[in-house]
Amino acid sequence: MRYVVTINDKNYEVEVEKGEASIVKTDKIQAPPVVSKTDDTAFTAKTVQETPKVTVSDGEKITAPMPGTILQIKKNSGDKVSRGEILFILEAMKMENEILAPKDGVITQVIAVKGSNVNTGDVLAVIG
Repeated sequence: MRYVVTINDKNYEVEVEKGEASIVKTDKIQAPPVVSKTDDTAFTAKTVQETPKVTVSDGEKITAPMPGTILQIKKNSGDKVSRGEILFILEAMKMENEILAPKDGVITQVIAVKGSNVNTGDVLAVIG
């Protein structure tokens, strides 16, 4: 089977044969949809979304501490938050990580989209 693996924003096409892997080529290629196995015979594909590029408003930026996928958005624009409140759930390496509000304030902008992939340092929201 062939897979596309992304490391440091570079795609690698990898071929796996009976538990052994080898790099086939390292050209820039379009990654296929993420495929997850649901049982021994069936596979389902889901589309991977990227976080949209938007203008960030003034205020304290809440950034992703690691690359991952946004599973939940707990607060919306206009919501009041207290320091330590959960703003997002970020899945990284099969673990769910809570992204907390760094201070009291009002969410002025939510940039992250549920299901989108984010990289370390990407702005998820802004607190004013």
